[in-house]
Order: sequence, then structure tokens, then C-alpha cells
Amino acid sequence: MAEQALWTRARLGPVGPPLDLLTASFRRHVYAPHAHEEYTIGVCVGGCEVIAYRGGHIRTGPGTIVVLDPGEMHTGGPGNATDGYAYRALYAEPSLLTDGILGGLPYFREPLLEDPELAAALRRAHTELSACPDPLEAESRIPWLLTALARRHSTARAGADLIPGAGAIALTVRDRLADELTDPPPLACLAADLGLSRYQLLRAFRTTMGIPPYAWLAQYRVSRARALLAAGLRPAEVAPLVGFADQAHLTRWFRRVLGVTPAAYRNSVQDVQG
Repeated sequence: MAEQALWTRARLGPVGPPLDLLTASFRRHVYAPHAHEEYTIGVCVGGCEVIAYRGGHIRTGPGTIVVLDPGEMHTGGPGNATDGYAYRALYAEPSLLTDGILGGLPYFREPLLEDPELAAALRRAHTELSACPDPLEAESRIPWLLTALARRHSTARAGADLIPGAGAIALTVRDRLADELTDPPPLACLAADLGLSRYQLLRAFRTTMGIPPYAWLAQYRVSRARALLAAGLRPAEVAPLVGFADQAHLTRWFRRVLGVTPAAYRNSVQDVQG
């Protein structure tokens, strides 16, 4: 296990707050005592880390979630002399954990959490956003997961889940995303226009459409890309025209939706036309 740490900065929406993502792998590194202004939310992906926190020690293992409240002093280091430790962490400003709950900022009495489903979802979102920090994807996924974390494991009470008019809300959001596919509006702004919180908008959309906004828009972009590829444009030309960050971003979603790369699809269509 090499000594390395990679920081990635995502943004929650085009003009939203930044979100720092850390991918770390250490054999010997020991952190000096320090605290963060944000909530620190980490998922252990290998080895074992021992964290000094609140007068005691936390011992992580693969798949465990660690949540450290803002302003709380802590350290971290290898749990033994041989295995080292690896984890993925995100640093969320406190307001990101207040959507969908009641009673102000959540407090986590237990910093070490066993929640395999949520751990897998956090790790997957962290991995994919570190590779391609798309603002709409970050805004669709991270607040949703942070609300689930606060609801399941903090002292906060859950807010109401029933969103009156969810179907109409979802269709309004869908149409705005389709109309502005190359520069989608922030979900926070859409929610404010509709008199909702961002969590309420996400719940209404997911309940109606079955998928989060970024996934719906990605599939819509793929359908638009198909027409442009069939018309003879190259994948590198198509990607920015339908709102993907680059050809790799287009290829990732094209394969997810259609099972082939854009280049393979274009070649097949051109062969048939020829």
C-alpha cells in the first residue's frame, strides 16, 4: 500500500458550494491532532485505521463509515504495523445535512457506523465523482446520501416524505433540464422557484421518474447523441453539443444506456447507411 492522497473538488451545482473529496492510502502516515469546519464522512476501503476521538479510539475496517462532527479534534493512523489503511472521505459543510430533517444540525453520538448499503452508495458516488465531478450529478447524489446518513444515524428527526404534487414537480424539473441540457440549472434554484427544499425536489423527482435528475438528463443526452452520431458527427464533436464534459463522459453514459461505445454505434449506423 503506497503513501498517497488525492484531493478532488466537486461542486454542488454550477454555482453551488464546493465539496472536497479525498482518496487516501497510507501505510505509516499518522495525522497530527486537527479538526474540520465540515462534517468528515469517510468509508474505509482497506486495512484498518485507528482514530483518536472524543477521549477514546475508533478502529475502522473495510466497509465501515466514520462520521466526525464539525470542530471535533481527532487524529488518525495505521491500526497495525503491516496492513496500512485506505479510505474515501468527503467534507460536507453543515447545511448539506439539514435537508430532510428537523431540529437543526444533526449530531452523531456514534462516530463508527455499520450500514453496508449506505457505505456502498457513498463509496460508489465518491469514486465516480472523483473521476468526473459533474455539478448536476454531485448535487443529485450527495445531498440525498447525506440526508439518508443524518436520518438513519444522527439524533435528528426525519422530515415529512409526502410531497404534494410530486408528479407535476417532476415534470417541471424534467422539462427545464431538457430545455437546458448543455447548461442545466442548479437544483437548489429550481427547488427555490417551486417553493421546495432541494431534498423535497429530489424526492418528488425520484418518486415520479424512478431515477435522480442527473441520471435522467444523462439518458436524455444519450438519446440526443444518437441522432448526431447517426448524422455522421464524431464522438468528440457530439459530447459538448449534448452537454457531456468530454468524450470520456459521453462514452461512460453511452455504454451504460446502450451497451456500446459511441464510436461503435456510429460505425454500425454508418455501415448500414452505406
